[in-house]
Amino acid sequence: MCGIAGFVGTPEKWGTSPRLVLEQMVAAIRHRGPDGWGLHVDGRAGLAHARLSVIDLAGGGQPMADECGSVWITYNGEVFNYLELKKELARDGYHFRTSSDTEVVLQAYRRNGPDCVAELNGDFAFAIWDPGQDRLVLARDRMGVRPVYYAITDGVLVFGSEVKALLRVPGIRAEIDPAALSQCFTFWFPLAPRTVFKGIQELPPGHVLVAGGGHISVKAYWRPCYPSRDDPRPEPRSEEDLAEELRGLLTDATRLRLRADVPVGAYLSGGLDSSSVTALMKRLAPDRLKTFSVRFEEAEFDEGPHQHQVAESLGCEHESVLVRAREIGCLFPEVVRHVERPIIRTAPAPLLRLAGLVRRNGFKVVLTGEGADEIFGGYDLFKEAMIRRFWARQPHSVRRPLLLRRLYPYLTSLRQQPRAYLEAFSRWAWTGPTTPSCRTCRAGRLRAAFSASCLMTSWNP
Repeated sequence: MCGIAGFVGTPEKWGTSPRLVLEQMVAAIRHRGPDGWGLHVDGRAGLAHARLSVIDLAGGGQPMADECGSVWITYNGEVFNYLELKKELARDGYHFRTSSDTEVVLQAYRRNGPDCVAELNGDFAFAIWDPGQDRLVLARDRMGVRPVYYAITDGVLVFGSEVKALLRVPGIRAEIDPAALSQCFTFWFPLAPRTVFKGIQELPPGHVLVAGGGHISVKAYWRPCYPSRDDPRPEPRSEEDLAEELRGLLTDATRLRLRADVPVGAYLSGGLDSSSVTALMKRLAPDRLKTFSVRFEEAEFDEGPHQHQVAESLGCEHESVLVRAREIGCLFPEVVRHVERPIIRTAPAPLLRLAGLVRRNGFKVVLTGEGADEIFGGYDLFKEAMIRRFWARQPHSVRRPLLLRRLYPYLTSLRQQPRAYLEAFSRWAWTGPTTPSCRTCRAGRLRAAFSASCLMTSWNP
C-alpha cells in the first residue's frame, strides 16, 4: 500500500505555493508509505507519492518518469502480470531502467494510452501526467481494491489515495453528505462515485478518469458480466473437472501474488479460505512461512485452536494477537479515521491490531482469503436472507423466526435474544417471487460472479 496525491489545473486561488500544498497532501497520507516520498511539479500539474517498497527497493522511487522525461506516474498497488507485460513491451522496443512494475505501467501507457488498463492484472490506483497531450489519467483496478478520491475546486482537479489528502487543499471542507450517510446505513458504505463528504468523489472500481483540454471524462473499462435468464445453460461438467479448474485458478492467482522483493506472510483465520491460500503458498514457496491471526477473549468468537491446527499441519511459524472487548472500543475512533466513513461493524478494529502485529514483525505483504465468502456464498447472511424469505410467506408464524437462532449455534448470546429482536428482521422480509426460474437465475449469477473474479485474479495475457 502506497499513497498517491496530486493536482492538474491552475491553482491561482489557493493563495499559496502549489508545491507546498502538494507537500501537505502527501504528508497527510505518509502512513501509507513510510519508506520514502517524492514530488514532481510540472507546469499545470503536480504528482506526489508516499512509498511502501515491495518491488525493486532501490530503483522504484516515485513519481517516476520515462527515459525521456516526457510522461510521469505516481502509482499505488501491484500489477501481478508485470513480468509478462515487460517482455512484451521490450519486444516492441520499449526500454527499462528499473525492475519495478511501476515502469511497466508507465511504458504500457506510452504504447496504448489510457486503454493500457485493459492489460493490467492487479490491484492498483495510479495517476499519469502526460504534458505532451496536456492530459492527466487517473485509473483504478477492476474490483476497487486500491482507493482513489478526487474533487474539483476553483477549476483545479485534485486527487489522493485518502480523503485526508484532499482536505489539505484550500477551499475543500469536510462536510457530510446526508444521502451518502443514508447509503452507509443501507449498504454499509456509500455507493461510488459518492462519498460521505460533499463535493468529494470516489473513482469507481474498473474506471478511468481522463482530464485534458478543459474536459473531464470518467468511463468504465471493465464490468462484471452476468448471464441473463434466457441465456442457454452451459454444458454440464463433472465435479472433478470443476474442482480441478478451481484449483488451477487459485494456484495461479497465489503464484502471481508471491512476486515481491520482500518476505510475504499470510493471514490465517483458521477458515477454509485463508487455510487454502496458506496451503497454496506453502506448496509454491516451501521455505518457512510466517502466519498471523487474531484471537478473542470471548470463547464463542475465538478461532485460535483452528488456526494453530492449520499452522502446525503446514509447518508455519505462527503468531497471534489477543483482542479484548474493551480494546475494540478504544480502537474504534482510529478505525473510523482511517476508513473515512461511518461504519456499523466492529470487525475492522481487530484487523487494525492484526496489521500492527504484521508490521512489528517486519512484514509489508500478506496474502489472505478476503472475498471468498462473497464469491462462494459462504456468509451466514445469505442463509439469513433465505430464512427471511421463508418467513415472509407466513409473516405471523411463531416457529419460522426461531430459525434465526439456529443459524448461529456457536453464538450463545444471539440464541438468547428475545422474540422482539427477531421480529425486527420481519420489517425487511423479502416477499418477491421464488419461482424455479428466479432461483436458477440467482444461482447462475453467483456462478458468473465467481468465474469473473477468478478470471480477473488469474488472467495472464
